[in-house]
Amino acid sequence: MPAANKLLLEEALQDSPQTRSLLSVFEEDAGTLTSYTNQLLESMQRVFGAQNEMALATEQLSKQLLEYEKQNFALGKGDEEVITTLQHFAKTVEELNALHSELATQMADRMVFPMIQFREKDLTEISTLKEIFGIASDEHEGAMVKYSRLPKKKENEKMKAEVVKEVAYSRRKQHQAAMQYYCALNALQYRKRVAMLEPMLGYTHAQINFFKKGMELVSKKMDSFLVSVTSMTQSIQAQLDAEAESMRLSQRELLSVEDTVYMPDCDRDPVNRTLIQKAGYLNIRNKTGLVTTAWDRLFFFSQGGNLMCQPRGAVAGGMVLDLDNSSVMAVECEDRRYCFQITSPNGKTSIILQAESKREYEEWICTLNNISRQIYLTENPEAVAIRLNQSAIQAVTPITSFERRQEGSPNPDRAKPGGVVPGDVSTKVPSAPECEDLIAPGTPIQFDIMLPASEFLDQNRTGGRRTNPFGETETNSASDTGDTLFQQVFAVRFLGSMAVRSGHTQDVVYEAMRQVLAARAIHNIFKTTECHLMVTSTCLRLIDPQTQVIRISICYTISLGKEIIEAKKDPQALAQLMKSMPLTNDGKFLLLESETGEAAVGAGQETLESEA
Repeated sequence: MPAANKLLLEEALQDSPQTRSLLSVFEEDAGTLTSYTNQLLESMQRVFGAQNEMALATEQLSKQLLEYEKQNFALGKGDEEVITTLQHFAKTVEELNALHSELATQMADRMVFPMIQFREKDLTEISTLKEIFGIASDEHEGAMVKYSRLPKKKENEKMKAEVVKEVAYSRRKQHQAAMQYYCALNALQYRKRVAMLEPMLGYTHAQINFFKKGMELVSKKMDSFLVSVTSMTQSIQAQLDAEAESMRLSQRELLSVEDTVYMPDCDRDPVNRTLIQKAGYLNIRNKTGLVTTAWDRLFFFSQGGNLMCQPRGAVAGGMVLDLDNSSVMAVECEDRRYCFQITSPNGKTSIILQAESKREYEEWICTLNNISRQIYLTENPEAVAIRLNQSAIQAVTPITSFERRQEGSPNPDRAKPGGVVPGDVSTKVPSAPECEDLIAPGTPIQFDIMLPASEFLDQNRTGGRRTNPFGETETNSASDTGDTLFQQVFAVRFLGSMAVRSGHTQDVVYEAMRQVLAARAIHNIFKTTECHLMVTSTCLRLIDPQTQVIRISICYTISLGKEIIEAKKDPQALAQLMKSMPLTNDGKFLLLESETGEAAVGAGQETLESEA
């Protein structure tokens, strides 16, 4: 039997939607076969009934022919020849009756009985195994729901052991029921052929035996055909025996595995962080109301740059989210374990998923991050994934201060004040940069903002005033009031920062975000620092919400922007500004430089790498 027309016992344990979809085809075929078998059996019983009635009728005819002699006809004189002829006919009809009776018996034994046996034994077995498999699947789903609801913190070990034991028992039960069901459905493909051919073979043999005495010629013409049909039946029976033995050995081998195969979160294999595609069951959180949510267990798989979802029994899956340039990170959600969130690049779409085990949880995060980087579009995605994973492992060394780092190779082409002349066509715009061009391999990542003690004392020395996040001071000067056009405070969380080779492109921002989120996922770092981001018309400030100490202040960017807007009104003023301000290598104003001026230390010194 071709592999496409056979249920694989090796996939019975995973119970994927593809296997369920193929199973539905087999079940539909079994249902069609059952309906056809009932109709065929009804026709065969009708033929048998007619033949049996023929035997009874010929017997009655033979008796009635003999009864003629016993009739007292008033005018019966001269009927002796008639009586003798009728007796001869009666003997002939009696012999025909014996043949008809024998034919009816052969039809019952060799045509009707095999079909009844096929319906009552094989088809009924399929129906019974289907019910058992359905009950086992429902019990397994119920056990997985209990297991998914196990709390993450302060979990009861005794309750967890009982739930894990229940999951293993139900999973083993479902596995056994699935394999028995699959074996029966595979065997049915052979048995139905025998069941269709064997009754007609018996019917034909019975008819030939009936006519053989008077139709030897016909019998000789049918011998070769019957021999071929008999040979075909024997060949199919031999294939059935071989397939049954193979399935029996496979079933024994698959059932000889350890109990850990049936237990969730007992994976012994190491986490593979270089995958570029993955598939498996996940729990997805869906909102059912304003404040209520529900979790559904569905089959997810990656396809190119898309995350797909396929409900059980569905023919095909549907797209859930475009993974290109998306962010994936671990989250804590509703006291559930192994949860992670996928967010689209624009931040408008996000979903929360829950994995079954820690290994699956980490592999899903790593795989989705690899897909987000569009590795699958490269010529050798596996090699690229391995290389980037090694770079990420080297890069995720947590540090606790904002000190300048000398790791990595600074870009000598980084713009300096007055270093680029506007309109210089000799400078070529590079093509899409590689990851190594944006961020040096092995660059450390900082996951927190630690304010140095000297800066803290400078901002909180005796007699000094603390910064108000809303810009309201005890004594606001008139100049400050007039210069501040707007100000607003946002509550933000600091995820991490790292040195980059180029800080004025959108690609380096995306790559830094990906590496920071990947590092948090690899090291299971969930804690984030809450800050207040104060935006005014003159500066950007990150302020500690408890001490009101300014952690970072960026004033250069906004001030330069205001000067550029004013200078655009006067061409001479704009030209003078371009000579005095630092520019990028493509002739644009260099923004996002620190207020302390560390990045612009003079024309004779190379600037350090920018901070993303």
